[in-house]
Amino acid sequence: MKIMSGLQIVQLGSDDSALMHSVLDVFGEAFDEREIYGNERPSEAYIQGLLAGDSFIALAALDGEQVVGGLAAYVLRKFEQERSEIYIYDLAVELSCRRRGVATALVESLKEVAKTLGAYVIFVQADYGDDPAINLYTKLGKREDVLHFDIDPNVSGNSA
Repeated sequence: MKIMSGLQIVQLGSDDSALMHSVLDVFGEAFDEREIYGNERPSEAYIQGLLAGDSFIALAALDGEQVVGGLAAYVLRKFEQERSEIYIYDLAVELSCRRRGVATALVESLKEVAKTLGAYVIFVQADYGDDPAINLYTKLGKREDVLHFDIDPNVSGNSA
């Protein structure tokens, strides 16, 4: 697969809130969840603090000055050993730029960031039926089938 010519991957820092907003736009379009990624965006101070911190990684794929893809990940510091792992929370590419190596370039750039942070693994979830994501992650890593549970902190009691 040929990687898109002119593609540049940048790691966002505290001065890159405008780029972060563009990444959020890409996520909203790609996931068809414009209201989630657009209607109640955090304040500039919140975004700047998030991008300045050491537990969040944001990457933007740029074609010239246009954001055509993005990746958001969290650094999880482990307790059993002095090491970290990285969880890819969101990864999306504009429809017109898919199948051109953008997602692979984002993950490869994250691998470089992970190495500098001393992370021992990067992990990601994909939904059944999301074949493009499953194919990408199968190409880049080892598949593990696990169960995922959402626990609502506002509901108490035992459901058994």
